[in-house]
Amino acid sequence: MADTESMNTENSGSDVQEAKWYVAHTYSGYENKVASNLEKTVENHSLQNLIFEIRVPTEKVTEVAANGKTKEVERKIFPGYVIVKMILTDESWYAVRNIRGCTGFVGPSSKPIPLTDEEVERLGVETRNVEVSYNVGDSVQITDGPLEGFIGTVEEIDVDKNHIRVMVSMFGRETPVDLELDQAEPVE
Repeated sequence: MADTESMNTENSGSDVQEAKWYVAHTYSGYENKVASNLEKTVENHSLQNLIFEIRVPTEKVTEVAANGKTKEVERKIFPGYVIVKMILTDESWYAVRNIRGCTGFVGPSSKPIPLTDEEVERLGVETRNVEVSYNVGDSVQITDGPLEGFIGTVEEIDVDKNHIRVMVSMFGRETPVDLELDQAEPVE
């Protein structure tokens, strides 16, 4: 077995806030089986305080067959990988590493390296909930980006896509500006 001495408890608490996302490598085609077996192991060994979420990132893709018919298929975004949110301890490492079909963690010599917050956000593994304190028609001030400090009127809000469109007056013309939800705040 791999030497786990160097993996002493990274976080001694069992708070989900302390958990980080790790990437486990699997045999190709075993991603769902590994995720399913890991969920059963978590339940059977009462590891809910260490392993919180298990994901196999997928996307819906429309494929066009040779006869011209289209069908929507779910495709794995990262074949051969399962993403696990957990607190790294010897016990949680062992539980994931010893699932049939799992070949180890991504990191040097099987020592798991957590994903950074930026990687988690870019991969779409976890979404941030942004409180929107303005509505369509409200005046907002842009708080980030090249137009920081400009004031405009909210034209459109799409919370699911973390997107708003603001009409800003520049050089005497109304110009639509696309922003993320947290790049604007209401004018008081």
